[in-house]
Amino acid sequence: MAVMQEFKCPNCGGAIAFDAQSQKLVCPYCSTEFEVDALKSANEDLGQDEMNWQVNAGQQWQDGEEGTMRSYVCQSCGGEIIGDENTAATSCPYCSNPVVMSGQVSGTLKPDYIIPFKLDKNAAKEGLKNHLNKKFLLPKVFKEENHLDEVKGIYVPFWLFDADADAKIRYRATRVRAWSDSNYNYTETSFYLLLRAGNVTFERVPVDGSTKMPDDLMESVEPFVFADATEFSTAYLAGYLADKYDVDAEQSIDRANQRVKFSTEEAFKNTAVGYTTVTPEQSSVKLSNGEAKYAMYPVWLLNTTYKNEKYTFAMNGQTGKFVGNLPMDVGKFWKWQMILTAGIGAVIYGINWLLQIL
Repeated sequence: MAVMQEFKCPNCGGAIAFDAQSQKLVCPYCSTEFEVDALKSANEDLGQDEMNWQVNAGQQWQDGEEGTMRSYVCQSCGGEIIGDENTAATSCPYCSNPVVMSGQVSGTLKPDYIIPFKLDKNAAKEGLKNHLNKKFLLPKVFKEENHLDEVKGIYVPFWLFDADADAKIRYRATRVRAWSDSNYNYTETSFYLLLRAGNVTFERVPVDGSTKMPDDLMESVEPFVFADATEFSTAYLAGYLADKYDVDAEQSIDRANQRVKFSTEEAFKNTAVGYTTVTPEQSSVKLSNGEAKYAMYPVWLLNTTYKNEKYTFAMNGQTGKFVGNLPMDVGKFWKWQMILTAGIGAVIYGINWLLQIL
């Protein structure tokens, strides 16, 4: 049975957690604040096993436990907690103390970097409120009676890829010109073959390493500002959930290649100005000098249920960018369609009436 690690206040012995607003570890009992580095000096081991550093992505921990379910004991209340194999940090459901499952992250790579949470739970709730605001086709009951099933801050594992792209891309473009005289309207379409070639350097292209997190949702809350990244410490996990990766760097390469190729094509496409349409026809993107690093990025997840269907929203825990799909009131949609159609019909009727009397 693994033991759950807590960060204790040196003054009163209470469990402390990382506070997003102050960027410090805070004791909720005596309100004492601690710098992360200062706590490291006071408690050198912070629950981490000895590790060997890897050059490319992360560092090795000692071999960990196997299996899909894990059992833990809270050091404060003695409660036993069952978690899955990828949970690295959580809170005790019995005493609510924040804990880091130090035994759980053994056997995996230790992250190279972490971006600490900058925004707290209240900011996440406010983000949802703003997201729902002025959505005219949103069902009224969803906005007024909506309740959140869950709000949780999660450190999501990301692989960060560096690469140089050597690209040769051919585009097919068009340029449309229209004019008219007293008798006819004319449209001229000219066709062009565009060639673009060059080198593009990419740094820290993120690919999430958790199967629990949909790629499209995680990519939608980007970008993360890497300038706020710091050397990884388990102290930042206290008070939040954290998943260890279950998709390794090798398995993430294909997704990274797709993102690099798409970004390269878009960058070259943006140089083709003055055309009506620009469409990639043939693309050759060769990558070199590839390197991967391992990081933990902060994300708030909010879940709510409407008509037995679950809706998941995500907010960047650093920048506040908020994303998520919403239900549509079909009755409102058709009402607005009827109003719009009636308005267009009235305008056309008015124009015809004016033409008749002129």
